[in-house]
Amino acid sequence: MAAAAALGASGFRVRLFESKPFLGGRATSYEAGSEVIDNCQHILLRCCTNLLDFYKRLNVTGAIQFYRDFTFIEPGGRRSVMRAGMLPAPAHFAGSFLRLRFLNLSEKIAIARAFEAIRREGPTRTDLDRISMQQWLEEKRQPTRAIERFWRQVLVSAINEELDRIAAAHGFQVFELGFLANSTNYEMGVPRVPLADLYGEESWSRIGNVEIHLRSAVQEIEMAATGEVRSVRVNGETLTADCYVCALPFERAGAMLPSLDLDLSEFEHSPITGIHLWFDRPVTDLPHATLLDRTIQWMFNKSEGHYIQLVVSASRSLVAMPRGEVIELALRELKEFLPLTVQARLEKSHVVKEIRATFSAKPGLERFRPVAKTQVPNLFLAGDWTNSGWPATMEGAVRSGYLAAEAVTLAAREPRNFLVTQPVSKTKQ
Repeated sequence: MAAAAALGASGFRVRLFESKPFLGGRATSYEAGSEVIDNCQHILLRCCTNLLDFYKRLNVTGAIQFYRDFTFIEPGGRRSVMRAGMLPAPAHFAGSFLRLRFLNLSEKIAIARAFEAIRREGPTRTDLDRISMQQWLEEKRQPTRAIERFWRQVLVSAINEELDRIAAAHGFQVFELGFLANSTNYEMGVPRVPLADLYGEESWSRIGNVEIHLRSAVQEIEMAATGEVRSVRVNGETLTADCYVCALPFERAGAMLPSLDLDLSEFEHSPITGIHLWFDRPVTDLPHATLLDRTIQWMFNKSEGHYIQLVVSASRSLVAMPRGEVIELALRELKEFLPLTVQARLEKSHVVKEIRATFSAKPGLERFRPVAKTQVPNLFLAGDWTNSGWPATMEGAVRSGYLAAEAVTLAAREPRNFLVTQPVSKTKQ
């Protein structure tokens, strides 16, 4: 979608083929009984400059609600709030950080030392893609409880992977851009509407030059003797173009594009589980909160406290668990954080397990992520798994689309720049 929007707005005629009956892939919504639900709660930060640019192109930035407060809740219900204060970056969290009740003083001092190490080592270390964030934290002698309650709580949600499977480079990136670069980058945006509404017909009509074909799976990419793509087969029809952008996920791209000889052997998936609960009464007044020391990591208030969505990132422990047991687990844990849940009656529920939610951003993977340009002159790659400079996020997906669009314009001898420059980050990857 990002590639199509950028190219369409620049005068290129684009045809977008989507195999599903709706747009958005893993960041969309659909009907579940009488409700419209997101497949999982997707959020963004102010540092997601390309995603915000994409939303601006679609004229839907008004559908994103930004929040400045991060609420941490401990089992038993005690709350702590982290927000930027009056001090300039990178000291803007100093006041609220010192008041966090779920960390003791020695843990806060250790975390502060690690923040300083991130700023110091980011521009100089060359091994951050080869070691895990867990290894780096242990190297910095972070206390176990600080790792579990702070570092893990932030990074597992941001990158959808466990600390021992996250390349330290990605961990650095999250904290450099989201916490240290400036005093507003951390602000969290949550869509006010179902995700699919962000990609509606009205949004695309503003861009023009983009024809969207739903339920239209590309069955084959046909190569010419000259080594270029000659055509594609879509629903039995042969279609041609000057340039082609393949935005398939990595598990399908290799089979569809054998001529590229992509080495995808190092790619793995990491799952996310979304748990949707509807109660007969409000159970919270918080818009969202991060929940400590339990399986559930985040809570989002979707409708005046009646409808709650819970998120478990890197949810391998829940993949094989029956739906009923997942709901029982969620209710049992939620009662520890939101006391009103004890008296409330659950009216309905839904569990969404995204087994292939993201790729695992593990150490050593970066060198296997392909760039947009391929050895086939008129074929380009997009997708969050390609070399976007970000892990698997909506921002990474949009960056990949913009990079593919730039490569198309260069091949067409009409070069354009679409990528929005990120706040300066000198971390070597």
